[in-house]
Amino acid sequence: MTTDLAFDNDYATFVQRVRRLVGVDLAGYKPEQMRRRLLALAQRHGQENLTGFAATMEREPAALTAFKNFFTINVSEFLRDPPRWHDLTGKVLPELLQRVGGRPLKIWSAGCSYGAEPYTLALLLAETAPPPPFVLLATDIDETILARARRGAGYLENDLRNLDERRRGAAFTHEADGTFTVSPVLRGRVHFQRHDLLGEAPDHGFDLIVCRNVVIYFTEDAKRVLYRRLFEALRPGGVLFVGGTEVVAGARELGFEPFQTSFYRKGGARVPAVR
Repeated sequence: MTTDLAFDNDYATFVQRVRRLVGVDLAGYKPEQMRRRLLALAQRHGQENLTGFAATMEREPAALTAFKNFFTINVSEFLRDPPRWHDLTGKVLPELLQRVGGRPLKIWSAGCSYGAEPYTLALLLAETAPPPPFVLLATDIDETILARARRGAGYLENDLRNLDERRRGAAFTHEADGTFTVSPVLRGRVHFQRHDLLGEAPDHGFDLIVCRNVVIYFTEDAKRVLYRRLFEALRPGGVLFVGGTEVVAGARELGFEPFQTSFYRKGGARVPAVR
């Protein structure tokens, strides 16, 4: 019978080998959930434990790709959770635009998946009258999904289910195969870059950071580190936009001011540096 210690050693070995193979540190993710789901993936590749699956990943590119696809849980859609985006355009953006004056709005879509979120941001900003200048950085840990996001192509009907016909016509080409392609104008407004959310922020001085529905498997310690880094990456008065069911634990201790469902404003408080 497999002991808990054997399970722990198996997972610890897998974490070490994944760090070397992929450059991802699984230590920041909830081990119980990750291990259970990873074991199911290992068994689909003919392995009964994670150490064996790590060896398979080292030998077989298909197994390594399967792990990467599993690890980056790319579930998204355009205008996901419409009421929160309505709050962004109706309440949050006007305040931010007033605060920044005439300079470009600096935005970071953190954990952007296949691009639906940053392209939604670009679309909504293009609809603002008059359209403001902005710089939009979109990051994800998965190079494969980033390549898809950069192409802005292959989106399905379900990805666009929250967009009306006017927005579809303005922002997409409906291809002969039934898929949708983002307009070149919107694609040109988003800069994509690889980034691990558990690492240092890719830049600072953001007015708006959108980090939605990407921390579900993070440990509580990893979440605290992430939110502290996001706080530090914002300008004073900048806003963090999280998922509709997400709550930033200890937000006020970090220096955030919750002011709208899913929205946190950076106050003037200082927080200790991340170590």
